[in-house]
Amino acid sequence: MKLSELFQVRYVPPVFISLILLLGHFTFGILESYVAIILSISCSMLTELILGRIIDGKWKNLASAYVTGISVGILVRSTTLWPFVVTAVISIMSKYVLRYKGRHIWNPSNFGISWMLALYSSSVAALSIQWGNNILPLGVIWILGLIIVWRVKRIHITLTYVFSFILFSLLRSVITGDSFFAEVSPLTGPMYQLFSFFMVTDPATTVKSRNGQILVVFLVALVEFILRLNQVIYAPFYALFLVGPIAMFIHLRQAKPKQAGSLTLSPAA
Repeated sequence: MKLSELFQVRYVPPVFISLILLLGHFTFGILESYVAIILSISCSMLTELILGRIIDGKWKNLASAYVTGISVGILVRSTTLWPFVVTAVISIMSKYVLRYKGRHIWNPSNFGISWMLALYSSSVAALSIQWGNNILPLGVIWILGLIIVWRVKRIHITLTYVFSFILFSLLRSVITGDSFFAEVSPLTGPMYQLFSFFMVTDPATTVKSRNGQILVVFLVALVEFILRLNQVIYAPFYALFLVGPIAMFIHLRQAKPKQAGSLTLSPAA
């Protein structure tokens, strides 16, 4: 991969997630506060700098930390500021503490948000706003998002998840008797856009083979379906939290050692 292409791939996620933030906030006010988003991003990037220097002995590129911080700032709902700080720090720490064969196996923001939702549900919630009848921001984000994941050769992951979610929404409506449109409507919200374009496609925490990626994201949708049937709130976060690391562990356990001198891309997470 050429240096110019590497630069473009590395900085596309930060630019795209910033677009989601701007469209979502100025259309529906998805941010808790400007202070919260600044805290999330700052703490995420500062933690990346410190731990990268201490543990890996180098100053890390902050594109990944920015994506993690802004994801936390968008997805976390709280009336106080400390959850934004703690979630951002825990998310980045997971990259350096929870490793197998030198690789982190949880998507950072998914790890931090899942833990906070499970342990501090009285103080922390997740974004649940949808675009409503205003299809313009929804259309812009989905069109740009699909173009971007196609460009980085991960569109099959997003599409598999979307089609699986729609299929399981139909099945849930049959089982529960609820409206299909009520079951599938969360897919139109900014939370699911972040989940579909960033969390499930994160190159650092997805298996290598195309077929493996398709299988894993289908299993994520399946586990989410089961959790939703059991009235589990925040099912997509918990589903990825459970399925993703197991898949990565199996993948890394079976992977052959890299040859000396091989060049790999360190993508945003």
